[in-house]
Amino acid sequence: MERVRHGGEVQCEDRPERAEPLSDAEREIIQDTWGHVYKNCEDVGVSVLIRFFVNFPSAKQYFSQFQDMEDPEEMERSSQLRHHARRVMNAINTVVENLHDPEKVSSVLALVGKAHAIKHKVEPMYFKILSGVMLEVLSEDFPEFFTAEVQMVWTKLMGAVYWHVTGAYTEVGWLQVSSSAV
Repeated sequence: MERVRHGGEVQCEDRPERAEPLSDAEREIIQDTWGHVYKNCEDVGVSVLIRFFVNFPSAKQYFSQFQDMEDPEEMERSSQLRHHARRVMNAINTVVENLHDPEKVSSVLALVGKAHAIKHKVEPMYFKILSGVMLEVLSEDFPEFFTAEVQMVWTKLMGAVYWHVTGAYTEVGWLQVSSSAV
């Protein structure tokens, strides 16, 4: 559902005015837990992407290098998938390292959003799906760190990431706001 705001700009009804800011304590929780994850960043990233592609095979359409792979073990051996997993994890690492600097976080995520909108033409909905898959994998692979409280804080962070990324989509005039992704 859309509404027209002053100046004729269209805004999605369900997009909040801004991302909910993290408290100092929440930033610390994220940085602490991320420290454990990032030691194994490539393997974790590969696990996340494989689960993402297995559970949401339509997401593979954006990756010519492995869109025809069905077998998770074959995906795991794909150097292109590993490369993309590293890029995803490094982007999150940049966000986590710069949580004290909202401008930096905003600019990093704007670049990610614009590249995925303009260059790759990825439906923004996939970012929301990927966030959910990532939280699932992190809480399964690191149960001792991802308690219920920690998961809530990470959910808040992922909400902010999604907010920034979709803001970049809006900025570049992305109009395909459909839910064909699910």
